[in-house]
Amino acid sequence: MLDKPVPLSSPSETMDEAQFSRWANLLERRTGIYLPSRRRSFLISSLNIRMQELGIADYETYFNYLTTGARGAVEWEILVDRLTVHETRFYRDEQALAVVRQHARQWLEQHPSSSERFDIWSVGCATGEEAYSLAILLDDLFIHSGSCAYLGITATDVSSAALTAGRKGVYHYHRIKNLPESFQTHYFEALDEQHVQVIPELQRRVCFMRQNLLELGQSRIGKMDIIFCQNVLIYFPRERRLEILDYLAEHLKPGGLLVLGAGEIIDWHNPLVQAESRQGALAYRRSALETEA
Repeated sequence: MLDKPVPLSSPSETMDEAQFSRWANLLERRTGIYLPSRRRSFLISSLNIRMQELGIADYETYFNYLTTGARGAVEWEILVDRLTVHETRFYRDEQALAVVRQHARQWLEQHPSSSERFDIWSVGCATGEEAYSLAILLDDLFIHSGSCAYLGITATDVSSAALTAGRKGVYHYHRIKNLPESFQTHYFEALDEQHVQVIPELQRRVCFMRQNLLELGQSRIGKMDIIFCQNVLIYFPRERRLEILDYLAEHLKPGGLLVLGAGEIIDWHNPLVQAESRQGALAYRRSALETEA
């Protein structure tokens, strides 16, 4: 058992097919994320950077360290954060957000004086920009409608480091450049010349939770009015994508909407939902006629 890394020379720059398969299988087995051969260079560079930080020179030593004991479990969390892409920003997909706003407006029209909950799930939320974008968009809508409904956003990701960043709610100014100026001034406070922080009132709307999409069956997440799942399914093989989508469909409230990234899935059919034609976004609605079990 390795209790700590063994300092060696600089990491190897080559990885044969057997080594790549071993690492790719580990990632898929633990997270469900599929790493095709064409992304071998990404894996090599990510591993080598981390191995240099630890002073480990060969993949075998690092693999053993990573898969052994409590220290290995901690190291796995660090590596997963390196291997999962967090390229995101506020208001990244305005067309998809427009679909969300339209659905929420329809809900408000149907519940004009309601004190019910309106729940949204941001799947694969990364460092929180997507979840806070949803919170800003809908908080503004609910305020202007005079609704008494409670708005809550559940934000999940496999990366603990990304979730920690989301909970802090601190971002560089360039991250919020896509937001309307009124939103920038209302929902953020300046920390210094380069950084802003989400205001506490909005932070309280968002609950960040660690969720491995391989373990959805163990999830305690309830039924949702909107499930927002974009740029997540592309990391999974088709069979796993279909399993995830079937689970998400089950977690929609009657009348709830599942919003996906355009082109993320084709030929998916589930009797619980019907595809809707929405410009620039892929959406599925659960029937509003059913009753809760």
